[in-house]
Amino acid sequence: MLELSKSEYASFFQPYIDILDGNSKGIIYNLEDSLNTALLILEDISKAKQLYKYEVDKWTIKELVQHIIDSERVFGYRALTFSRNDTTPLPGFDENQFVQYSNANDRSYGELLEELKVVRLSTILLFKSFDIADFEKVGVASGKSMSLKALGYIISGHLLHHLKIIEERYLI
Repeated sequence: MLELSKSEYASFFQPYIDILDGNSKGIIYNLEDSLNTALLILEDISKAKQLYKYEVDKWTIKELVQHIIDSERVFGYRALTFSRNDTTPLPGFDENQFVQYSNANDRSYGELLEELKVVRLSTILLFKSFDIADFEKVGVASGKSMSLKALGYIISGHLLHHLKIIEERYLI
């Protein structure tokens, strides 16, 4: 694992780093392993559960999967931008608005899972294209400084965070 300092990311990302549980396998391993874990959990969810909400104001599983996809695309763009030395501060995004306008509940669950897989494979290839010096590059997103290295871990941790929520609150 590339050494990661708390100064390399905003504190609101700490849960995504913590869920990796000190994994020393590295960014690419975490990206691949978290995808495999996600597919094992998500592929067997019943049609009824795909539209289940554990509380009125919470997302369905389909919406959660769409959120993971959308976030991965945003994080991937950030990674690309940072790696190319573009110093333009990048905006945040309103995850609730993204989900609201995603039409996730009207989509095929199989297509959502396929999209999740394809987007993650794209992220893996992007991160494989970086050399060791690239991981030290820093950019600004959502008004906060973050390293490309931190972003690599945050992407995996974000997926695992939501899988944990699915297991604890949706699949009970």
